[in-house]
Amino acid sequence: MSALEAVVLGLVQGLTEFLPISSTAHLRIVPALLGWKDPGAAYSAVIQLGTVGAVLVYFARDLLRLTQAFLRGLIDKKPFSTLESRLAWFVGLGTVPIGVCGLLFKKTIETSLRSLYVISASLILLAVVLFVVEKVASHQRTLEQMTLKDGLIVGAWQAVALIPGSSRSGTTITGALSLGFTRADAARYSFLLSIPATTLAGVFELKHLLQATDGPGLDVMVLGTVVSFVSGLAAIHWLLQFLRTRSTLVFVVYRVVMGLALLGLVSAGRLAPLEGTPTAAHPGPGRVAGRVIAGQPSAPGEAPPAAEADAGEALTAAQPSTAGDLSDAGQATDAAGWSP
Repeated sequence: MSALEAVVLGLVQGLTEFLPISSTAHLRIVPALLGWKDPGAAYSAVIQLGTVGAVLVYFARDLLRLTQAFLRGLIDKKPFSTLESRLAWFVGLGTVPIGVCGLLFKKTIETSLRSLYVISASLILLAVVLFVVEKVASHQRTLEQMTLKDGLIVGAWQAVALIPGSSRSGTTITGALSLGFTRADAARYSFLLSIPATTLAGVFELKHLLQATDGPGLDVMVLGTVVSFVSGLAAIHWLLQFLRTRSTLVFVVYRVVMGLALLGLVSAGRLAPLEGTPTAAHPGPGRVAGRVIAGQPSAPGEAPPAAEADAGEALTAAQPSTAGDLSDAGQATDAAGWSP
């Protein structure tokens, strides 16, 4: 990974982590559009530490009060006596669903769920849900009125964000709005709730990335994290100001347009649904402009192709009978000047 990629991905992470438009989707889509390798779920989790730092800095006073109230509540044996102590408990307990689900479905989240088909569907479906919630919600409740049940419900919504394209901030803000909270307080609680989950995920994946021999270097991880921290601060401040006077409709429209555009690009073969799969623009081994050359391996799960021939090209006339047993006809492909 180059320094330019690290800066761009860090900027994308910071700007989209707190907006309800899915940072995971953008970290998957932007590299695909630019022809870069998918950074992977692990790298995405690590540079999230930059946005965690942004939340810690922006809400430093709030977090200090929550921590003090939590400890005082334990000492006084009155854990829910103040607003700050209640919020501390709500954030902690609300993190349990995403932690459990993240460990149970880690492999699926990092592989098949990163399909652009899944991401585009999540972008559109959650946009519809957010739109409906915006229309029916009361937007009257404040954090002072939050209950333990509310905290657990929003925590369950956060677990939905494990599906790439859903957006952690998008699901938690939607969940809080569905319970009648104001937009500003829904966003504020969403930011606080993000701290334990994203910190644990980032630290967990950082260990594995540092141990990996083929992973991105420490320098690009640090660079991406720093950029995500700075851009994350800007995104938090902007969103809180925006939601004090406006609705989330602009994000609904953005998600739908982006999801439909993504589906169009994948369907047209301009983007591969999963990293490493061939497209019309970038044929894989054994393909010419989206066509399969006879005698070469097909994509996983694809039926073996019938023999084809182009005018002026000497192509394989027969399939090998067994692995490692090449017929003279099979060797004609190399003689014609094609190599995998």
